[in-house]
Amino acid sequence: MTPTSVPNVTFHIRVRNDALGGPNPFEWKDISSQEIFGGKRVVLFALPGAFTPACSESHLPGYERRYDDFKRLGVDRVICLAVNDAFVMFQWAKAQNIERVFMLPDGNGDFTRLMGMLVDRRQQGMGLRSWRYSMLVDDGNIKKLFAEPDVRDNPSGVGVKVSDADTMLAFLESS
Repeated sequence: MTPTSVPNVTFHIRVRNDALGGPNPFEWKDISSQEIFGGKRVVLFALPGAFTPACSESHLPGYERRYDDFKRLGVDRVICLAVNDAFVMFQWAKAQNIERVFMLPDGNGDFTRLMGMLVDRRQQGMGLRSWRYSMLVDDGNIKKLFAEPDVRDNPSGVGVKVSDADTMLAFLESS
């Protein structure tokens, strides 16, 4: 069963601190679900993994491309979540020229597990990953969730049919 509010977890992210200088001016920061979602209208989309085909070719680029449309409809933040670590999420965003979507690493899968979306992808050598979904969150409350059909372990792939940016935008425009 899908929760009605976002799980309360701590995310371990990396943030830029220019005072550190050098080639890697980033430091660890813990950020809570409350800090991310509290008092904000957020669109979060979750996907199986950085650098994977559908995630890189359509899912992430679609949300980046439509970012201004989300903002126009009152969304404060657009977030991409994957069960990957902060280093991988940073390099993936860099490789994809992502500048506006906030990349949120769920490295331990804590948020994903509590959402009921953690699936086993070991047959593909991917370990535990997120199922593909998107959701509208208002002040921590899940208002709408679009999950790709037939959530299950070890699918051969998970297409982008209902969790894409256009589906979420159509919902927002009709609300």
